[in-house]
Amino acid sequence: MSETLVTGASGTLGGALLPRLVDAGVVVRAASRSPPDGDAEAGAQTRTEETEGRVEWVEMDLVDGTGIESAVADVDTVVHAASAPTGDTEAVDVRGTERLLDAAASAGVEHVVYVSIVGIDEIQYSYYQHKLTAERAVESSDVPATIVRATQFHSFVDEILATVSRLPVWPLPTRFRVQPVDHREVADALVEYATGEPRGRVPPVGGPEVRSLGELATAYREARGLRRPIVRLPIPGSTASAFREGRATCPDRAVGMTTWEEWLAAEYGGDSEPTAAPPSGAPS
Repeated sequence: MSETLVTGASGTLGGALLPRLVDAGVVVRAASRSPPDGDAEAGAQTRTEETEGRVEWVEMDLVDGTGIESAVADVDTVVHAASAPTGDTEAVDVRGTERLLDAAASAGVEHVVYVSIVGIDEIQYSYYQHKLTAERAVESSDVPATIVRATQFHSFVDEILATVSRLPVWPLPTRFRVQPVDHREVADALVEYATGEPRGRVPPVGGPEVRSLGELATAYREARGLRRPIVRLPIPGSTASAFREGRATCPDRAVGMTTWEEWLAAEYGGDSEPTAAPPSGAPS
């Protein structure tokens, strides 16, 4: 029976990956800087209960290298889902990935599945550039690999809008083009790749529809029963222009099934009707 290491296992994607890998018959080792224990936060504790007795948790720090060699020992496959979009992205996503790849090569790991983001080669954003550098490190590594790009998760968009929702007026770059996807659908794709042979760069996983951030914010506001105005926030520069042009989307790979409205209804118990059409009255 193969054994798979999942980095970033206590994150949103990692939490969805663990039970799916176990259900696929994989022995799973879950790595995190802070593995869940009896005092873990509710979300991590729930994930532990779902996979209790079927997942081995280990402590690993990609920045200082602590625990990397022991984490990859006797592992056949590594699903590298750890990332630091709001932290030191170079230390985690670049140097940490390089450390992981070196250790994986030394340990004889047969397959690394790297989780990446759609548009990182077209958008001059520092986090994206670090993810692109990490991709290149994966491609040049001695360990055979599969690179899977995905569009932004529904939960990520939700976090952004939840932060803005505390304000009396919501200033947003409403013309940004987004293609949100359910992280569980990305996890399903990753399990398929992780249990197969290395395939190099594979087609991306995108959500079911490309929408403007203004449309997403309007649907979010309705699902939460909020009434605060959404105001377009003009953002200059090439990065913002790339997002407005939809460079972070992959409409030809709209393979996800869960729409934004469906996700909102499940998350907040609202009355939003699933639809592929933009809500009327959305800011543009």
